[in-house]
Amino acid sequence: MLAFKLIYDDRYYLPIGSHIFPAEKYRRVHHQLMEQGVAEISDFVRPEPASDQDILLVHTPEYVRKLKTGTLSQREELQMEIPYSSELVAAFWLAAGGSILAAQHALQEGIAINIGGGFHHAFPDHGEGFCMIHDVAVAIRRMQRDGKIRTAMTIDCDVHHGNGTAAIFAATRTTSQPLPSSGPLSVKPGAIMRGAHAGEVFTISLHQENNYPAWKPPSSIDVDLPDGIGDDDYLAWLDNALSSALRRFQPDLLCYIAGADPYREDQLGGLALTIPGLMKRDELVFQVAKTHAIPVMVTYAGGYAQRLEDTVTIHANTVIAAKQVFST
Repeated sequence: MLAFKLIYDDRYYLPIGSHIFPAEKYRRVHHQLMEQGVAEISDFVRPEPASDQDILLVHTPEYVRKLKTGTLSQREELQMEIPYSSELVAAFWLAAGGSILAAQHALQEGIAINIGGGFHHAFPDHGEGFCMIHDVAVAIRRMQRDGKIRTAMTIDCDVHHGNGTAAIFAATRTTSQPLPSSGPLSVKPGAIMRGAHAGEVFTISLHQENNYPAWKPPSSIDVDLPDGIGDDDYLAWLDNALSSALRRFQPDLLCYIAGADPYREDQLGGLALTIPGLMKRDELVFQVAKTHAIPVMVTYAGGYAQRLEDTVTIHANTVIAAKQVFST
C-alpha cells in the first residue's frame, strides 16, 4: 500500500478519436501500476466532477456557457485542437474534480497524484493546445476559496510553456525584475531564466524556448531551454529555479505538472531527456517538497512519445519516484 492516494477514474479517457494526444494513456498507466505491484486497489480514489461553481472560479461565465451548450465558434474549437463534444466537456470537468481531490489529499497527507489533469494551456475565456479547462488553477482557487491555503506554487515541467497558468495568475504578480542565475549555472550557455515578483500564486515554467506556444506570457520564473538539452543541464536548471523560487516565496501548496514530453523521443518536443532522467526530475521535485515540508499535488501533462509505452512508463515512474521519496 502506498503512503499517499492516487486519483483516477476510467472516465478520464478523452473521446477525441484518432489524435496525437494518446487519450488511452490514463488507463494504461493505471493498469501498469497495478500490474507491476506499485499500487493496489486501495491506493486509488475516484473523483467527482468539479461543480460549475468550481470551474467559474477560473473561467469566464461566457466560456463556460459555450462549453455547456455546445456553442463554441469554429475558430474557438480549432484553437482548442480537439473535437468538441458534450462527453469531452464531462471528461474535463472530471479531471478538474480529480485535481481538486488531489489538492485536498495532499494537504491532509503531504502528497497526492492525479493520474490525469495538467491542462495548462487553458485560459479563462478559451481553450488551447488540447486543453479545455485549467484543472490545476481550479484546484488552487478552490483551496483558496475554502480557506485551506493562502499561497501556492506551480512547477510546470511540460516541454511546452505553461501559458494558460501564467495568464490566469498574472494578476497576482507585481512588477517584473531580472532573476539572477547564481553559481555555476550562470555560465551555462543557451538557457535563459526570466523572473517576476509573485503575489499569492508563484508560477514556474521550465520549457523548450523554440516550441509551442509562440506567445509566452511571463511566469514568475520562466526557464527558456535550448533545443536538445539533456538530463544533467535540465536537472541543474530545475534545481536552480526551485531554489530561487523558495528563497523568495513560501507556498502552502506545491502544484507539480509532470509532463512526459521533455523525453528525447517525443513527437512534439525537442529536448533530449532520458526516461531515467525524467524520473530523477520527479525525485528532485519530491525531495524539495519533502525537505521544505510543503504539501505537493501532482498532475500529469503532455506525452507524445513515438512509442506509447514510453509515455506510460514515464508517467508510472512519477508514482514510483513519489513512493521512493515519501516512503522513507
